[in-house]
Amino acid sequence: MALIGKQVEAFSAQAFQKGEFIEVSSENFKGQWSVVCFYPADFTFVCPTELEDLQNQYAALKDLGVEVYSVSTDTHFTHKAWHDSSEAIGKIEYIMIGDPSHQISTNFDVLDEESGLANRGTFIIDPDGVVQAVEINADGIGRDASTLVNKIKAAQYVRNNPGEVCPAKWQEGAATLKPSLELVGKI
Repeated sequence: MALIGKQVEAFSAQAFQKGEFIEVSSENFKGQWSVVCFYPADFTFVCPTELEDLQNQYAALKDLGVEVYSVSTDTHFTHKAWHDSSEAIGKIEYIMIGDPSHQISTNFDVLDEESGLANRGTFIIDPDGVVQAVEINADGIGRDASTLVNKIKAAQYVRNNPGEVCPAKWQEGAATLKPSLELVGKI
């Protein structure tokens, strides 16, 4: 899992968003912050709770200039059917990418080749298309999308303030650190 600091590999795929099928590619990640959230499959149990929770944070993420993409190895047609039949998924406004070829899941190193499904992986990608944060969970452990807001704020702060870093539990407006010889052994 050595994707931190690396450019997202090229891909093109079909997706579903707000009642429409759209084309999405790795180029969509450039020029804005992006969150890519992989999940195992549509019509499952933990997945709708995570995706609904991500929708609940969507406005806050959009306010930070972030676009959200969910990805499973299902097709964009399956995403539409799930969207139309599930109350939780029916709320989703962000882009739902289909990855039946497994190219995207393979590029992000989250494909479980035995099952043909993606692991639960969350990626924060900067406006240059470079991966800045990764979180991978086991199938039975759902994610908490509220943690993304602070991670994005920290990533944006570090990008906009070279030479500064954000310590553990950093909140917007809190003190940061400037790594230097003077700090060694003093924290």
